[in-house]
Amino acid sequence: MQNKWYWAFKHILIGPFLHVYNRPEIEGVEHIPAEGAAMVASSHQSVMDSFFFPLMCPRQITFPAKKEYFTAPGVTGAVKKWFFGVLGQVPVDRGAKGAGDATLHAAKEVFARGEVFGIYPEGTRSPDGRVYKGRTGMARIALATGEKIIPVAMIGSRNANPIGTVIPRPAKVRMKVGEPIDGRAYVTSLGIDPDSREAARPLTDHVMHVLADLAGQPYIDVYASEVKESLAAGNGYPPGAGPRA
Repeated sequence: MQNKWYWAFKHILIGPFLHVYNRPEIEGVEHIPAEGAAMVASSHQSVMDSFFFPLMCPRQITFPAKKEYFTAPGVTGAVKKWFFGVLGQVPVDRGAKGAGDATLHAAKEVFARGEVFGIYPEGTRSPDGRVYKGRTGMARIALATGEKIIPVAMIGSRNANPIGTVIPRPAKVRMKVGEPIDGRAYVTSLGIDPDSREAARPLTDHVMHVLADLAGQPYIDVYASEVKESLAAGNGYPPGAGPRA
């Protein structure tokens, strides 16, 4: 582990408290290679996912972080910028036209260093704990680089850190790591050219179904961001995304 601040937060400043407070457990950690480049794709239940999984992962992880974490004003903004900066997180403007290319470039830099790149394919936290449709950036990275996708399901972290809360609650958190998925081999088995534009969507959908199975949650074929926008506007769940869908 190269980053001293990352080590300090994990082993001294935050990690020991979370071990006692949330009693995190991880299953399948042997699927994460002990060395060399790797990519983990996690379901996203809470802000604390970026604390719980790194706490239990034996290797340092670099996540792309939304640009707002680095540009917020005031004292709080300065603290966020420092915190995410010293942990080596990569700022990405999710709303920018080239956001996908920027994420791919960041991932390639992490892989070139022989390190672990983490990504949340849902693009935002689940509004209700279920696993939602994934963005194709994860698949584009896997197909472009040949790196396998290691699926990680977060379980219970939403109870420990519900949306809108800052202080975590003493709920138990678990993680399940699945077997690595060879993206290029998967789409080839479907008769799809792994270098084609059509390859990213079926690979993304496959990974999301694997994450849903690992988490023991239904898979919802709607983007979580669309559900959040609809709920915020007072329109309820979009068609096909309701709790009983």
